[in-house]
Amino acid sequence: MIGYALRRLLQAIPTLFVVVTLSFFLIRLAPGGPFDLERPLPPAAMENLKRLYGLDQPLIVQYGRYLLSLAKGDLGPSFSFRDLTVNDLFARGLPVSATLGSLALGLALLLGLGLGTLAAFRRGKMTDRLVGIGASLGLAVPTFVTAPLLQIVFGLGLAWLPVGDWDGGSPTHLVLPVITLALPQIAAIARLTRSALNEVLAQPHIRTLRAMGLPPWRVALQALRGALLPVLSTLGPVAAALLTGSVIVETIFGLPGIGRYFVDGALNRDYTLVMGTVVLVAVMVVAFNLLADLLAAVVDPRLRLGA
Repeated sequence: MIGYALRRLLQAIPTLFVVVTLSFFLIRLAPGGPFDLERPLPPAAMENLKRLYGLDQPLIVQYGRYLLSLAKGDLGPSFSFRDLTVNDLFARGLPVSATLGSLALGLALLLGLGLGTLAAFRRGKMTDRLVGIGASLGLAVPTFVTAPLLQIVFGLGLAWLPVGDWDGGSPTHLVLPVITLALPQIAAIARLTRSALNEVLAQPHIRTLRAMGLPPWRVALQALRGALLPVLSTLGPVAAALLTGSVIVETIFGLPGIGRYFVDGALNRDYTLVMGTVVLVAVMVVAFNLLADLLAAVVDPRLRLGA
């Protein structure tokens, strides 16, 4: 298992390098710059700012300096938040996004696996059809539609929950954004679980367990273990996307997470802030893909043996 994990880590290093390189040069090719204002700065002031942040150097020199800083864990100063570094901003925003994302991921796994299993064992019946319709709606309706609807119904109409703000991570302030963020993933996991379980339930060993008179819950556990591989294969990018925060959800609910910093950085051409977000997401994707692969190798030992 250790050798398998090391091989996966070595494969991830070139991927991260390509992502960082492409992002670095693409963002600098975009029109505008971090110091382009409605009222242009005097040329002397503009030159001083560029010199201060190292933007007067050739692009390849800037790239080399950024890689060196990145190797030390320094994401650089923020151009739009002048008194803060990107590390400072992430220290503020990451706990918010991680709390929101981890709760949404847990809810998505719990309900997605449960609904998918229920639909598979009630195949062709009303329960199966209802789960299928709900999953289709969950995937089809975007979060920028779901979030305002939940705010209107549960926040303004029924006045049960607040419609926004963080309030130090108060549980009541988390309910609506967590549900909004989790709904598409619940739908995706439920459909994937149902499809995988239908294939496993048709296999001979499951039919044998049923013929032996085992309780349905024992049969479900045995079948679910065989159906987990497709779910685990999608868990990496899903977990990374949820745990690094959703731009739309954090913006609509006014949450001070990484998603909002990314929007501010993109609008203000804050090179280091956008690059820091890209690096963070890339590392998260690689880390959670590795974790998902390790879990899959535990479920199916053939994977770690190279089968």
